[in-house]
Amino acid sequence: MKGRVLVVDDDRSTCEVLAERLGFRGFAVEWRTSAEEALVLLGREPFDVVVTDLQMRGMNGIALCERVATNRPDVPVVVITAFGSLESAVAAIRAGAYDFVTKPFDIEVLALSVQRAVQLRGLREEVRGLRRTVADSTHFEEVLGASPPMARMYELLERVAASDASVLITGETGTGKELVARALHRRSGRRGPFVAINCAAMPEALLESELFGHAKGAFTDAREARVGLLPQADGGTLFLDEVGDMAPGLQAKLLRALQERRVRPLGAVAEVAFDARVLAATHRDLETAVEEKRFRDDLYYRLNVVKVEVPPLRARGGDVLLLAQRFLEHFARRAAKPIGSWSAPAAERLLAYAWPGNVRELQNCVERAVALTRYEQIAVEDLPEKVRAYRSAYVVVAADDPSELVPLEEVERRYILRVMEAVAGNKTAASQVLGIERATLYRKLDRYARAGS
Repeated sequence: MKGRVLVVDDDRSTCEVLAERLGFRGFAVEWRTSAEEALVLLGREPFDVVVTDLQMRGMNGIALCERVATNRPDVPVVVITAFGSLESAVAAIRAGAYDFVTKPFDIEVLALSVQRAVQLRGLREEVRGLRRTVADSTHFEEVLGASPPMARMYELLERVAASDASVLITGETGTGKELVARALHRRSGRRGPFVAINCAAMPEALLESELFGHAKGAFTDAREARVGLLPQADGGTLFLDEVGDMAPGLQAKLLRALQERRVRPLGAVAEVAFDARVLAATHRDLETAVEEKRFRDDLYYRLNVVKVEVPPLRARGGDVLLLAQRFLEHFARRAAKPIGSWSAPAAERLLAYAWPGNVRELQNCVERAVALTRYEQIAVEDLPEKVRAYRSAYVVVAADDPSELVPLEEVERRYILRVMEAVAGNKTAASQVLGIERATLYRKLDRYARAGS
């Protein structure tokens, strides 16, 4: 059964015909010949969609739409209106109708509209269910998600939050590693500040000065003394983002500072003590970097007391809709647009896409859709072309149509992403399945992420 449909029309024969034809297409149909009777039934039994004629004796279709929108906003309404009556159609949409079909209509067109309305209701229910699950199951409100990989991450975060142990947060670019770090800091009970720095964003000399500070006159432009970020984070948390990009020489100095909990600013004689918890993040495979002598093993073990892996968005299932709805509400408020939901086809596209750029790419996609849409619901045409045209990572090579065949590099990309989805983002397991080194897998995933951002 595709869904329960309530047909409302003051012509009994029309009701019977629609019930028969929609029933033949897999819908369970009930019908009533007045809006008043339909409202009574709707208040007593569950339905997925209401199909109503516009012109009826007594309460008309517009009034019925308004009542359903008020009393049962979860049930979409499809309105049947006379051909060419554009004003009536607009009035129905303003009254809360999901869609309208003009007479004389093709039953296939009506069935497609009803099916999409049913899908929309199901997607809305899924988003509401995900919100309830998130509210009930996690204390890390800043980090959204209710999928099993996220539930496992929440459990680990809960256990390590109050500890002073260093935490290494790993995950692909755009998964929200800094958000996880901030959530850990807020749950840690530390009263000091959260101080963050991107180790990949500045040259070695400047990064050293930022971390350790410098005395006045330590170098040409040092016109006054500067307190380093390590002492600034005293009593709080220092977050080293993209620590895998730190230069080898600076790695040794950072290790000594973390071991002794003291730093010597550049050009200074005296050392400065600090007490800061260190959280580090990287999208690189540090184990491989250690094996290849590109990252110090002693610093790696100092940072990697507890490892938290943030799952990629493609491994998080329905979390995509939860995040998309949260971003939609945020950007709609900021743009002062009355956009409240996603069309069923648009939501399907979001779920089907692999999101190589992860949450950051999804956020960008939603912001773009809100900026472009002219409706109160995001449609497929509001999405980026690569999301609209995306084809599943499942690889089919037995195609006869040349247009369905893809380049070898694309086959590899789809297969790698399919394996990553199957192992829930576990790169070690994926590299074993694929028969390639972890470093090779990381480089390929990093390239896919950059291409998708």
